[in-house]
Amino acid sequence: MIGAMGIGQASQISPDVAKAKGAAAGIFALLDRDPEINPNEGNGRTVPNLQGKVAFENVTFAYPTRPETSVLRKMNLTIHPGQTVALVGPSGSGKSTIIQLIERFYDPQKGVVSVDDVNVKEYDLKWYRRNIGLVSQEPILFSGTITENILFGRPDASQEEIENAAKMANAYDFIMQQPDGFNTLVGEKGTQLSGGQKQRVAIARAILKDPKILLLDEATSALGLR
Repeated sequence: MIGAMGIGQASQISPDVAKAKGAAAGIFALLDRDPEINPNEGNGRTVPNLQGKVAFENVTFAYPTRPETSVLRKMNLTIHPGQTVALVGPSGSGKSTIIQLIERFYDPQKGVVSVDDVNVKEYDLKWYRRNIGLVSQEPILFSGTITENILFGRPDASQEEIENAAKMANAYDFIMQQPDGFNTLVGEKGTQLSGGQKQRVAIARAILKDPKILLLDEATSALGLR
């Protein structure tokens, strides 16, 4: 009787065991994955002073999940240091794809993406990305204060530098209206802030970083700018 009761109770948790096995298989598949672009290699090229000239030379690219559909075909584009360029087009035209190629989240199938006339594949990836600031349409904020989230741009920045970055991002006024100012908790993923407020904090974070290349992927979509 005791054995039968034990078997009956064990059968009740069998669905949870199956779910755990499936979840564990996904985790181990991720751990065993060998990415084509490894940010931890640390054996690439670095330069003392990156200028930020970006060039696409006959770039053709398709996402790995849809290799038969080319998003970019023999694209050529040159952006010089200090130049501001806006990419305009309908959804699916490749605007975000261009940003991801500059960040080197992907490599093109054909052609070359270069910065300062050097193929981005040759740069040390961690060093390279430290010279780039990215603000996306859905910025990522972490559980903590507004100050802590802005500091992710440059952890050694002073409070004055944080406030100046917030002013440049037009975030200072709304921050000071919060009960605790810069010490206001933003909540998990910034749930305590509106979409526009999250974007302003993310822009302030990018400004504080003072990157050589600043990428804005519809970063003001929730701000109602005119």
